Amino acid sequence: MKQILQDINSGETSIVECPAPALSSNSVKIATSLSLISTGTERMLVDFGEASYLNKALQQPEKVKMVIDKAFNDGITTTYEAVKSKLSQPIPLGYSNVGVVQEVSADVSSFKVGDRVVSNGIHADIVAVKNNLCARIPDNVEDDCAVFTVVGSIALQGIRLAKPTLGESFVVAGAGLIGLLTVQLLRANGCRVLAIDPDEDKLKLAADFGAETYNPLSESDFLSKANSFSKDQGVDGVIITASTKSNDLIKQAAQMCRKKGRIILVGVVGLDLDRSDFYEKEISLQVSCSYGPGRYDSLYEDQGIDYPIGYVRWTEQRNFEAFLDLLSKGVLDVRSLISSRYAFTEAAKAYQELKGNASNLGIILEYNSHIKDRLSRSIALNTNTTISGETPILGFIGGGNYASRILIPAFRSTGASLHSLVTANGINSVIHGKKEGFLHASTDVDSIMNNPEIDTLVIATRHHLNPKYVVDGLKANKNIWVEKPLALDFENLSLIEDTYNRYNDKTDSSRGVQLMVGFNRRYSPQILQMHSLLSDVEAPKSIVMTINAGFIPQDHWTQDSKQGGGRIIGECCHFIDLMRFLVGKKIISVSARAMESTFSSTIMSDTSSITLGFEDGSFGSILYLANGPSSFPKERIEVFTDGKALQLNNFRKLHGYGWKNFKKFNLWKQDKGQTACPKAFIESVKSGSPCIPVHEIFEVARITIEANNLLQKQ
Repeated sequence: MKQILQDINSGETSIVECPAPALSSNSVKIATSLSLISTGTERMLVDFGEASYLNKALQQPEKVKMVIDKAFNDGITTTYEAVKSKLSQPIPLGYSNVGVVQEVSADVSSFKVGDRVVSNGIHADIVAVKNNLCARIPDNVEDDCAVFTVVGSIALQGIRLAKPTLGESFVVAGAGLIGLLTVQLLRANGCRVLAIDPDEDKLKLAADFGAETYNPLSESDFLSKANSFSKDQGVDGVIITASTKSNDLIKQAAQMCRKKGRIILVGVVGLDLDRSDFYEKEISLQVSCSYGPGRYDSLYEDQGIDYPIGYVRWTEQRNFEAFLDLLSKGVLDVRSLISSRYAFTEAAKAYQELKGNASNLGIILEYNSHIKDRLSRSIALNTNTTISGETPILGFIGGGNYASRILIPAFRSTGASLHSLVTANGINSVIHGKKEGFLHASTDVDSIMNNPEIDTLVIATRHHLNPKYVVDGLKANKNIWVEKPLALDFENLSLIEDTYNRYNDKTDSSRGVQLMVGFNRRYSPQILQMHSLLSDVEAPKSIVMTINAGFIPQDHWTQDSKQGGGRIIGECCHFIDLMRFLVGKKIISVSARAMESTFSSTIMSDTSSITLGFEDGSFGSILYLANGPSSFPKERIEVFTDGKALQLNNFRKLHGYGWKNFKKFNLWKQDKGQTACPKAFIESVKSGSPCIPVHEIFEVARITIEANNLLQKQ
């Protein structure tokens, strides 16, 4: 299949061949017929991509602060590499799609194969979209009209927030695509409308739809026009669909409103408000969120949990359906909003027109390729690359930020053969697969599980998927590297352990495989120095690890108990393993205490203390904290033993106190062992000798799960 990507580093728009996406739960797979280029949102993205680094920074000052804090703590080189990697990742464009359903997941009953649907799918000839982001198209609504549904729902949601009543007067500021749809929807509600825009062609369309018009470039005394339109009473409301950095528009909106008027912000404007403009008239200002209730709610969008209609009448899906009903009844004219059409294969020309003509409204892309040519889930990439039988042959599952930026380059540097990269959406497998030299890109995990040529798996997926892929890989007699955690609960951990023992018969060399978890901190040069020093000390150790983990919202997938397992399972396992490594003895006890919110009695498990006891009398505390400032170092490790101490700050500065022949070991660039660890694993695959004894891997996993359970039961 093919899809459109934009390089946010250069602004270049291109069509990329990639595997068809995998079908996840609550999802529908659609073969696209048409998609609509959003002349507002997509023009902004293209303009941002073409902007200089300075202008990009000026547009995102909050990101600049994050970069400065990271540079202060992690070093300039590490920060530069992270920013460069982020900017090098293209993004998919588009969110208004019409097509025919090809496949539905087992848990979807509201759609069937052959249904003609609209969705917020991207510009691609095959899209996989969540169930609640689709709607069936009435038979009498043609694709050309239905393709406006998602954009129209943005206008519709703004109007729902404005709550217009019959006979009220409204100003629509910005007569672009969404603005002109807003004009029509307000007129359908029986409202009088004044449309404002500097483009005469757009104002002519607004007038055709029944609005009065005003051009700020050719007419003067704007407030007089608004007063005349409102019969000197002030307008009932203003819906802003324009995009401008100026604060003038929001001020003018307040000035033209009547007392207790309302302003709905659908577009993007400067928001440096003058309190008196709003205070004296008690004007309300509300920002509209995209298509409506459910947008950006993972329970609604990802898990398919609908809001009860008695409590939330208009969700984003129900807004889609309402807009389609209006099209079906002929209430709206969207054909007048079609500016041009292009074959999907000529999308580059469409985006050139988008950039060159500000008067454009709806640009339609038409898809004509055969369905069978679109559905392949694996494609060849670097045909000139050869696979060497003298090195491990790798299949990668997962190509997210950490995998693409750190893990894949680290494995490539080992000299191992990179065979296939599998990702859920296919795009990452192509982008990173080409860059790093993989032979194949795929969205089909079975394509590597069942391939006897691939002897080693690297698993870097969302945490809840790890146990299944580990178990399936072990059954397929493949060496396994799994990016932490190994498992989220005791049940899956036992399954992995039983499978490992069953399929890893050390009495038969042909059945012996390596199992490794990505505990890279063990391989940091500074940690290895600490371990070397401590191994000569027989006295018990006291260890304090302070982890300034930073805040992550509760709705992030890592915080979800089913997908991520929480931050203790997902990240703190690193430090449990690291403490186990530094002490070098079995963990015999664990206790844990989490912070409790004084406002809601909520247990904040990602702000907690975990204390481990070891069989030699050593103990250690891990302070895993999400309530600290980003300007404070992220990781500090302190070890006290036999009149000596070691302190490691952020994997850059190591200081020794009381050691006869050691004072300090500092690095210019942060090194957490992320390159050395994969190298050690590949060597272990070659030699048959494990990196980390498997009993330690299972021990750390059990202790981590136990600590997490203690925090949850607090």
